Amino acid sequence: MTQMTAMFVMFVLYGLLPAAGLYLGYRGIKKVTAPKMLEYKAMPQLGYIPEKSLPVDVKTALEQINTKGEKLRVMYGDTNNDGKIDDKDTINETYIMIQNLMDRHVPQAVADYRRLHDLDVADSALADTTKIKHSNVTGKEALLDVLKTINTQFDDLLNASYHQDGQKLLATNRYLQKRFDSPASNTDILKPDSNASSNASSDVNIQAIESPTGENVSAEDIKL
Repeated sequence: MTQMTAMFVMFVLYGLLPAAGLYLGYRGIKKVTAPKMLEYKAMPQLGYIPEKSLPVDVKTALEQINTKGEKLRVMYGDTNNDGKIDDKDTINETYIMIQNLMDRHVPQAVADYRRLHDLDVADSALADTTKIKHSNVTGKEALLDVLKTINTQFDDLLNASYHQDGQKLLATNRYLQKRFDSPASNTDILKPDSNASSNASSDVNIQAIESPTGENVSAEDIKL
């Protein structure tokens, strides 16, 4: 082993490896001790907020809004039902309202509450106990009222969508019952002519039930 090789080995063993170990250890400790942040798929703007900085009932309301908002985004945004929201979908006012609520209004309300919360340098209880001037609510209660209003609006949208889709199912069932429960008025079976030849007598013309497009399907087109 040459002198240069020996110096390189010594550098790796006593310089590079200890430094790498210290760096990885520092990153690991920092990751373990770092506060857990909020994770809401429909509201990524809240990802910078530590979970411990918000009361439990506020986090519960945010979780409900996140779940309902994600469903509503797909229901009102994916208009062509291809499983994704893109330029091919037709954006309506309801979808824009849902996006504005989750992207702007909810994050802004949480940020306003956190500013109130940070004003108290003592025990950080000002926003939870002190009534806002000219009102009968605290900062926490004001935030919960905002979240409750949004939550109620999302419930109304989900309820309306449920009944709208349910009416589609009922209309489909009525259409099918109308077609299949009255076969006598939709089929015309022609009796064979007794004077026709034996080959011709075996042919029976059947007028099938009309399809929704108005086209008739003959018996020859049906394969078992």
